[in-house]
Amino acid sequence: MKYFTVEEANALLPRLEPLMKQLLARRARASRLAQQMGHLLGDYRSNVGAAELSILTQDFAAIERMLEKIQVYGVVIKDVNAGLLDFLSQRDGRDVYLCWRYGEDSVSHFHELHTGFAGRQEID
Repeated sequence: MKYFTVEEANALLPRLEPLMKQLLARRARASRLAQQMGHLLGDYRSNVGAAELSILTQDFAAIERMLEKIQVYGVVIKDVNAGLLDFLSQRDGRDVYLCWRYGEDSVSHFHELHTGFAGRQEID
């Protein structure tokens, strides 16, 4: 597993942010479409077409590719829905995660490995 400094994590953001933007947009669209299809499937009179299923399949494949692209950098995807990424790091001789949420300007928080997002603390 790769260890990151704050500077290294921040240097990756210009590559990760566009991927996260696309990922969140595809996830939202796939979620809406899956919900619509669920309603249609519940109505036995509906005619769910192959087009909807094809779009949903394409969205899932695109999401999987984007997740793989993010993971190639050594980043841990903690929560796709919230846009949370963690970067393994060291602080005072112990392993921690540097934590970034989509929409934040920089990696400015960390948390212990076992505390997760709820234990986020600002980096001093």
